[in-house]
Formats: sequence, structure tokens, C-alpha cells
Amino acid sequence: MSTEGLYTQPPKEWTWQVPAQGAARFSWEYDDGRDRLLALYQKGKDKQWDAVRRIDWDLEVDPYDPLGTPDEAMTLYGTRYWDAMSERDRGLLRQHYTSWQFSQFLHGEQGAMVCAARIVESVPDLDAKFYSATQTMDEARHAEIYGRFLHEKVGMLYPINDNLQALLGDTLRDSRWDMPYLGMQVLIEGLALAAFGMIRDTTDKPLPKQILAYVMQDEARHVAFGRMALRDYYKQLSDAELREREEFVIEGCYLMRDRLRGTEVLANFGIPQAEAVEMTEQSEFLHLFRKLLFSRIVPCVKDIGLWGPRLQKAYVDLGVFDLGDSNLDLLMSQDEEIAEQLDAERFAAEEAARVAEVTDAIAQGGEPAGAAPRT
Repeated sequence: MSTEGLYTQPPKEWTWQVPAQGAARFSWEYDDGRDRLLALYQKGKDKQWDAVRRIDWDLEVDPYDPLGTPDEAMTLYGTRYWDAMSERDRGLLRQHYTSWQFSQFLHGEQGAMVCAARIVESVPDLDAKFYSATQTMDEARHAEIYGRFLHEKVGMLYPINDNLQALLGDTLRDSRWDMPYLGMQVLIEGLALAAFGMIRDTTDKPLPKQILAYVMQDEARHVAFGRMALRDYYKQLSDAELREREEFVIEGCYLMRDRLRGTEVLANFGIPQAEAVEMTEQSEFLHLFRKLLFSRIVPCVKDIGLWGPRLQKAYVDLGVFDLGDSNLDLLMSQDEEIAEQLDAERFAAEEAARVAEVTDAIAQGGEPAGAAPRT
């Protein structure tokens, strides 16, 4: 099925070209490497998986309620627009919101794939190149997964949000090799991880829960990689160079906060832009959602050494300063454990079903399906 026919409106351009800047760097030192990064590289190799096999794509999804979203979480809930909607209209609204959200995940994963490839090209250290190569494959798998979910289960896509595209463009146009780390690993992926986690922990639908849990297992490694590489590098920078990075983070955080309105969805339901913005600003659910979305970014920024007065002031203004003391390592370990637990539960259920089939066949005096004949 062509993606073109699934977009709510066509993208402004079907191929977005971002001029590449900076140098491709080669390292002829093949024996040296940081133990932590090389261990992460080994883990990246060990943890590769196939999205076709690990995810149960046979699970059915209701396109008009893909995530089990409660009424109270809908921006229009409690307004005259909501009261005027039929149940079918409300289902269509849920479909649009899921499409918008997962479309941004999809576009962000393609951006992460390109940024990871850029890191392979530009980072000076071979150990970082090794790990980034595994991450490029991870991000390709994630884009594959979200694309398939939108095509086959939701049946609708939204173009990339303007603010997400702006941040991605700024990240890729910068010639400094550390900026794809900072823009993608810390900001865009940090935001995505928090959004993934909120949906993973609240949805009662098994397929999106699987998708998000398995993607987050990979992303936990990616954030760890960014923290290691940038923490080491930023110790060497001058105060002026650190301030430049902090300004980039401040601008990026405001862009992402503004991206979270989802007014594109409301526009498709005939709601004027100014009114749509006002509704999103008044939504208690979105206020909570917006704050939680910075739960992965703020402690990571503080951890890598970007914590100057202007950055702290911006986080106070955004209402997320207190998140700087969050335990990022604990959050990441939980992401890994949830995916492993989900695997264990799925495999235990499948094994129980096989045992029941064999027991039933024996009780009936026959052979279980697929069993070898007795000799």
C-alpha cells in the first residue's frame, strides 16, 4: 500500500534534502577504545532482533481506538465540540490522534537513523563509530515498525510536525560532530522515550505495548551511549563552547514543548488554529503530559555537564527544573526489564498453549499437530 494515499494531507515535499556540513573523520587506531563504549557496542550486537518475528503482528487493532485512550485525555473533552460529536466522530478523533503521535515517532526514527549514520561518519573515535553503526540498524528497525503499524493497523499518517522538522534540520546542518548526539540522542530521543513510556504504561492494547516496550529497550542503550560520549567530550570544552551547546538545548526544548499541541489534528476537525491552541493550553492532561515528556531530557542534560544559569532558568520557566534530580539509570534499567518481562510472559503463554495441545492430543489417543510419527 502506498503511503501517499494514507496522509491526511500531503507533505510539503516528498524528499527533504538537508545540506551536509562538517568533515568525515577516519581513525587509524584500531586497538584503543573505551571499555564502557566497547561493552555497549557488544550489547548492541547481542540485542539485535527482527521486528517481523519478535512482534506479534497478528494481534488485532481497532483503528478507532488503537491505544484505549480515555475520554478525559482528549483535548476536546468537556468542550462544545466534544458534546456535538457522535461516537463515530469520537472514534475518528482517536484514530487521528494516534496517527499524529505515531507519525511523529516514525519521522523521528528516520531522523535518528540519519543522525546515527552521520555520527558514524563524523565522530573521531572508532569505539563510538562501532556503536553508532549498531544504532543505525536499531533506528531502521524502529522506522520499519512504526511504518508498518500506521499502514496496517491505523490506516492513516500525518506529515512531520514543523517544529520537529526544524529541530532535526538544525541538528543535521551543524558542522560540529557532537551536535547530532546532542540534538538527537539527548533532545529528540529523550522526548520520544518519555512519550513512549507514558503510552506503554497506560495502554491496554497488546500490540502497541509490545512495540513501545521493545523499541524502548533499544533506546535505553542509545541514551547511555550519548551520555558517555558527550560527558567525556564536554569536560574538555571552554565555558563559551558550553554556553553555545546550552543555547541549542534551550531553543530545542522550547521547540519541542510547542510541538506537543497536536493542533494539526484539531484543524482536520474544523477547529480554528487560535481556538485549538487555546484548548491545548487549557488541557490539564496535556500539561501533565508535557511535563513528563521532559523527564528523560533534564537529568541527561545535567549529567553531561550542561547546567549553566541560563539553562536552569529556562527549565524553571518550563516547569521542569525539579526533574534534574531524576534517576536516569533507574529509568533505563526499568525499560530493559519491562521488555524482558514481556518476552517472558509471551513465551510462557505460548509454551503453556503447546503443552495443553499435546496433553489434549494424548488424552484423545492421537498425535499433536506437527509431532513426529511413533516408531
